Amino acid sequence: MKTITDDDMRQMIATTREFAAVILRHGPRHGEPGAAPIIWEHGRRNFALRAEGLLRIVCPIRDASNVAGIGIFAGSVDEIDRLMREDPAVKAGVLVHEVHPCRSFPGDALPP
Repeated sequence: MKTITDDDMRQMIATTREFAAVILRHGPRHGEPGAAPIIWEHGRRNFALRAEGLLRIVCPIRDASNVAGIGIFAGSVDEIDRLMREDPAVKAGVLVHEVHPCRSFPGDALPP
């Protein structure tokens, strides 16, 4: 493992920028009849947000927990909260969301 000095850390931290982390959880209408097409449209919207560069990383979660997914967005917490309130699955109560400020390194990405 590479040794990282305090100076290395200070230089790298200076390059971070603000993002918004979204945590999606199953809402009160999750699993009800008619929820699947709403989730499909939620997914379509995510593809559009990715294409626009707003949704930088999207990770659906498919375990037995109440967490449905996480996403990292380029934008302020207020902006992304407004955006998420317009999501079809959130509006329908199939999903609920939380938005948290976070910092990361521009250009970070999941491996291919």
